[in-house]
Amino acid sequence: MVVKDQLTLEEAPVSRSEAQAPVVPAAVMRIDLHCHSQASHDCSTPLTSIPVRCRKRGIHVQAITDHNQIWGAQELKAMVESETESGQPALTIIVGEEVSTSEGEIIGLFLKEKIEEGLSPEDTVEQIIAQGGLVLLPHGFDPLKRWRLTPAALERVADAINIVEAFNARVSRATWNRVAAEWAQARRLPMSAGTDAHTIADIGVAWVEVPRSPVGSPAELLAALIGGKPSGLRTHPVKAYVYKLWDRTWRRVIAR
Repeated sequence: MVVKDQLTLEEAPVSRSEAQAPVVPAAVMRIDLHCHSQASHDCSTPLTSIPVRCRKRGIHVQAITDHNQIWGAQELKAMVESETESGQPALTIIVGEEVSTSEGEIIGLFLKEKIEEGLSPEDTVEQIIAQGGLVLLPHGFDPLKRWRLTPAALERVADAINIVEAFNARVSRATWNRVAAEWAQARRLPMSAGTDAHTIADIGVAWVEVPRSPVGSPAELLAALIGGKPSGLRTHPVKAYVYKLWDRTWRRVIAR
Protein backbone atom coordinates (compact mmCIF):
# COMPACT_ATOMS: atom_id res chain seq x y z
CA MET A 1 0.00 0.00 0.00
CA VAL A 2 1.52 3.29 -1.06
CA VAL A 3 0.21 6.81 -0.59
CA LYS A 4 1.84 9.30 -2.95
CA ASP A 5 2.73 13.00 -2.62
CA GLN A 6 4.84 13.92 0.43
CA LEU A 7 3.56 10.91 2.29
CA THR A 8 4.71 7.33 1.81
CA LEU A 9 3.25 4.43 3.75
CA GLU A 10 4.31 0.94 2.84
CA GLU A 11 3.17 -2.57 3.62
CA ALA A 12 6.58 -4.13 3.54
CA PRO A 13 7.29 -7.75 2.51
CA VAL A 14 8.17 -9.00 5.99
CA SER A 15 6.89 -11.99 7.91
CA ARG A 16 5.87 -12.44 11.54
CA SER A 17 8.00 -15.57 11.68
CA GLU A 18 11.18 -14.39 9.93
CA ALA A 19 14.16 -15.62 11.93
CA GLN A 20 16.86 -13.52 10.27
CA ALA A 21 17.40 -9.89 11.12
CA PRO A 22 16.58 -7.42 8.35
CA VAL A 23 19.43 -5.47 6.86
CA VAL A 24 19.19 -2.01 8.42
CA PRO A 25 21.87 0.45 7.27
CA ALA A 26 24.14 1.66 10.06
CA ALA A 27 23.12 5.27 9.49
CA VAL A 28 19.43 4.67 10.14
CA MET A 29 17.26 3.36 12.97
CA ARG A 30 13.77 1.91 13.30
CA ILE A 31 11.21 3.11 15.84
CA ASP A 32 8.03 1.36 17.07
CA LEU A 33 5.85 3.39 19.45
CA HIS A 34 3.08 0.89 20.26
CA CYS A 35 3.79 -2.51 21.84
CA HIS A 36 2.47 -4.62 24.71
CA SER A 37 4.08 -6.95 27.25
CA GLN A 38 3.07 -9.30 30.06
CA ALA A 39 2.02 -6.19 32.00
CA SER A 40 -1.06 -5.93 29.76
CA HIS A 41 -4.04 -8.03 30.74
CA ASP A 42 -4.31 -9.45 27.22
CA CYS A 43 -0.64 -10.15 26.46
CA SER A 44 1.71 -12.90 27.66
CA THR A 45 4.99 -11.74 26.13
CA PRO A 46 7.70 -11.98 28.83
CA LEU A 47 9.67 -8.80 29.40
CA THR A 48 12.90 -10.78 29.12
CA SER A 49 12.04 -11.85 25.54
CA ILE A 50 11.52 -8.35 24.16
CA PRO A 51 15.14 -7.06 23.89
CA VAL A 52 16.26 -10.15 21.96
CA ARG A 53 13.35 -9.86 19.54
CA CYS A 54 13.85 -6.12 19.01
CA ARG A 55 17.52 -6.58 18.22
CA LYS A 56 16.81 -9.52 15.91
CA ARG A 57 14.23 -7.51 13.99
CA GLY A 58 16.32 -4.35 13.77
CA ILE A 59 14.26 -2.18 16.14
CA HIS A 60 16.38 0.48 17.84
CA VAL A 61 13.71 2.43 19.76
CA GLN A 62 10.78 0.54 21.30
CA ALA A 63 7.97 2.12 23.29
CA ILE A 64 6.18 -0.26 25.66
CA THR A 65 2.57 0.88 25.92
CA ASP A 66 0.71 -1.58 28.11
CA HIS A 67 -2.97 -1.19 28.87
CA ASN A 68 -3.30 1.09 31.91
CA GLN A 69 0.08 0.01 33.32
CA ILE A 70 3.67 1.25 33.18
CA TRP A 71 5.46 -1.16 35.53
CA GLY A 72 6.42 -3.48 32.67
CA ALA A 73 7.90 -0.65 30.63
CA GLN A 74 9.80 0.66 33.66
CA GLU A 75 11.26 -2.76 34.45
CA LEU A 76 12.22 -3.36 30.83
CA LYS A 77 13.88 0.05 30.53
CA ALA A 78 16.00 -0.66 33.59
CA MET A 79 16.84 -4.14 32.29
CA VAL A 80 17.92 -2.88 28.86
CA GLU A 81 20.00 -0.04 30.26
CA SER A 82 21.83 -2.59 32.42
CA GLU A 83 22.39 -4.88 29.40
CA THR A 84 23.74 -2.03 27.28
CA GLU A 85 26.28 -1.23 29.98
CA SER A 86 27.34 -4.89 29.75
CA GLY A 87 28.10 -4.61 26.03
CA GLN A 88 24.80 -5.51 24.36
CA PRO A 89 23.80 -3.49 21.25
CA ALA A 90 22.04 -0.23 22.09
CA LEU A 91 18.26 -0.38 22.44
CA THR A 92 16.15 2.51 23.74
CA ILE A 93 12.98 1.72 25.69
CA ILE A 94 10.36 4.45 26.06
CA VAL A 95 8.00 4.14 29.02
CA GLY A 96 4.46 4.54 27.73
CA GLU A 97 0.88 3.60 28.56
CA GLU A 98 -2.17 2.93 26.42
CA VAL A 99 -4.72 4.61 28.64
CA SER A 100 -8.39 3.61 28.53
CA THR A 101 -10.18 6.93 28.84
CA SER A 102 -13.93 7.22 29.22
CA GLU A 103 -14.16 7.68 25.44
CA GLY A 104 -11.44 5.48 24.02
CA GLU A 105 -7.69 4.94 24.11
CA ILE A 106 -4.87 7.48 24.15
CA ILE A 107 -1.17 6.68 24.42
CA GLY A 108 1.15 8.64 26.69
CA LEU A 109 4.91 8.44 26.13
CA PHE A 110 7.82 9.28 28.46
CA LEU A 111 5.66 8.75 31.53
CA LYS A 112 6.96 8.66 35.07
CA GLU A 113 3.71 7.68 36.80
CA LYS A 114 0.77 5.50 35.83
CA ILE A 115 -2.34 7.33 34.63
CA GLU A 116 -5.58 5.87 35.93
CA GLU A 117 -8.09 4.50 33.46
CA GLY A 118 -11.61 5.89 33.14
CA LEU A 119 -10.71 9.56 33.14
CA SER A 120 -12.05 11.88 30.46
CA PRO A 121 -9.85 12.31 27.37
CA GLU A 122 -9.17 15.89 28.44
CA ASP A 123 -8.06 14.88 31.94
CA THR A 124 -5.92 12.06 30.53
CA VAL A 125 -4.17 14.40 28.12
CA GLU A 126 -3.66 16.92 30.90
CA GLN A 127 -1.96 14.29 33.07
CA ILE A 128 0.33 13.18 30.24
CA ILE A 129 1.40 16.77 29.62
CA ALA A 130 1.87 17.39 33.35
CA GLN A 131 4.46 14.59 33.39
CA GLY A 132 6.32 16.14 30.48
CA GLY A 133 5.11 13.36 28.19
CA LEU A 134 3.85 13.16 24.62
CA VAL A 135 0.30 12.43 23.50
CA LEU A 136 0.01 9.83 20.72
CA LEU A 137 -3.20 9.01 18.87
CA PRO A 138 -3.33 5.23 18.18
CA HIS A 139 -5.51 3.51 15.56
CA GLY A 140 -7.97 6.37 15.94
CA PHE A 141 -9.71 6.03 12.57
CA ASP A 142 -10.64 2.35 12.40
CA PRO A 143 -14.33 2.09 13.30
CA LEU A 144 -13.93 -1.61 14.10
CA LYS A 145 -11.48 -0.86 16.89
CA ARG A 146 -13.67 -1.17 19.96
CA TRP A 147 -11.51 1.15 22.07
CA ARG A 148 -10.60 3.75 19.47
CA LEU A 149 -10.93 7.35 20.59
CA THR A 150 -14.41 8.52 19.62
CA PRO A 151 -14.66 11.18 16.89
CA ALA A 152 -16.21 13.65 19.34
CA ALA A 153 -13.39 13.14 21.84
CA LEU A 154 -10.76 13.41 19.12
CA GLU A 155 -12.19 16.76 18.06
CA ARG A 156 -11.94 18.06 21.62
CA VAL A 157 -8.32 17.00 22.24
CA ALA A 158 -6.96 17.34 18.70
CA ASP A 159 -4.82 20.36 19.52
CA ALA A 160 -3.02 18.45 22.29
CA ILE A 161 -1.93 15.52 20.10
CA ASN A 162 1.82 15.37 19.42
CA ILE A 163 2.11 12.22 17.28
CA VAL A 164 -0.32 10.32 15.05
CA GLU A 165 0.00 6.57 14.50
CA ALA A 166 -0.14 6.52 10.70
CA PHE A 167 0.64 2.81 10.41
CA ASN A 168 -0.99 0.41 12.84
CA ALA A 169 -0.25 -3.23 12.05
CA ARG A 170 -3.63 -4.42 13.33
CA VAL A 171 -6.20 -2.16 11.63
CA SER A 172 -9.04 -3.88 9.78
CA ARG A 173 -8.34 -2.16 6.46
CA ALA A 174 -5.33 -0.33 5.02
CA THR A 175 -7.67 2.59 4.35
CA TRP A 176 -7.70 3.54 8.02
CA ASN A 177 -3.93 3.95 8.08
CA ARG A 178 -4.20 6.24 5.07
CA VAL A 179 -6.90 8.30 6.79
CA ALA A 180 -4.72 8.66 9.89
CA ALA A 181 -1.75 9.70 7.77
CA GLU A 182 -3.80 12.31 5.90
CA TRP A 183 -5.15 13.67 9.21
CA ALA A 184 -1.59 14.00 10.52
CA GLN A 185 -0.32 15.58 7.34
CA ALA A 186 -3.12 18.15 7.34
CA ARG A 187 -2.04 19.20 10.84
CA ARG A 188 1.69 18.91 10.18
CA LEU A 189 2.08 16.37 12.97
CA PRO A 190 4.83 13.72 13.19
CA MET A 191 3.73 10.23 12.20
CA SER A 192 4.59 6.95 13.91
CA ALA A 193 4.17 3.26 13.24
CA GLY A 194 3.03 0.73 15.81
CA THR A 195 3.00 -3.04 15.79
CA ASP A 196 0.37 -3.01 18.54
CA ALA A 197 2.15 -6.26 19.35
CA HIS A 198 0.43 -8.69 21.68
CA THR A 199 2.73 -11.63 20.87
CA ILE A 200 6.50 -11.91 20.58
CA ALA A 201 6.21 -12.67 16.84
CA ASP A 202 4.45 -9.35 16.24
CA ILE A 203 7.37 -7.30 17.53
CA GLY A 204 9.35 -5.81 14.67
CA VAL A 205 6.66 -5.93 11.96
CA ALA A 206 6.04 -2.15 11.89
CA TRP A 207 8.40 0.78 12.21
CA VAL A 208 9.36 4.28 11.18
CA GLU A 209 12.80 4.39 9.60
CA VAL A 210 14.76 7.57 10.26
CA PRO A 211 18.39 8.74 10.45
CA ARG A 212 20.09 7.41 13.57
CA SER A 213 20.09 9.85 16.49
CA PRO A 214 19.63 9.79 20.28
CA VAL A 215 16.03 9.41 21.48
CA GLY A 216 16.21 10.01 25.20
CA SER A 217 13.63 12.76 25.54
CA PRO A 218 10.31 13.89 24.07
CA ALA A 219 12.04 16.63 22.06
CA GLU A 220 14.54 14.17 20.61
CA LEU A 221 11.77 11.76 19.60
CA LEU A 222 9.77 14.48 17.86
CA ALA A 223 12.88 15.62 16.02
CA ALA A 224 13.74 12.06 15.01
CA LEU A 225 10.30 11.40 13.52
CA ILE A 226 10.48 14.32 11.12
CA GLY A 227 10.54 12.94 7.59
CA GLY A 228 10.23 9.34 8.80
CA LYS A 229 8.54 6.69 6.67
CA PRO A 230 5.98 4.46 8.46
CA SER A 231 6.16 0.91 7.11
CA GLY A 232 5.25 -2.63 8.08
CA LEU A 233 3.18 -5.76 7.74
CA ARG A 234 -0.53 -5.39 8.45
CA THR A 235 -2.41 -8.35 9.95
CA HIS A 236 -6.22 -8.33 10.08
CA PRO A 237 -7.30 -7.96 13.73
CA VAL A 238 -9.32 -11.19 13.63
CA LYS A 239 -6.24 -13.14 12.57
CA ALA A 240 -4.15 -11.21 15.11
CA TYR A 241 -6.64 -12.16 17.83
CA VAL A 242 -6.29 -15.85 16.92
CA TYR A 243 -2.49 -15.53 17.07
CA LYS A 244 -2.80 -13.88 20.49
CA LEU A 245 -5.06 -16.63 21.88
CA TRP A 246 -2.73 -19.32 20.54
CA ASP A 247 0.28 -17.58 22.08
CA ARG A 248 -1.38 -17.26 25.50
CA THR A 249 -2.57 -20.89 25.43
CA TRP A 250 0.85 -22.17 24.40
CA ARG A 251 2.57 -20.19 27.17
CA ARG A 252 0.14 -21.58 29.76
CA VAL A 253 0.81 -25.13 28.59
CA ILE A 254 4.61 -24.85 28.72
CA ALA A 255 4.41 -23.16 32.12
CA ARG A 256 2.78 -26.20 33.70
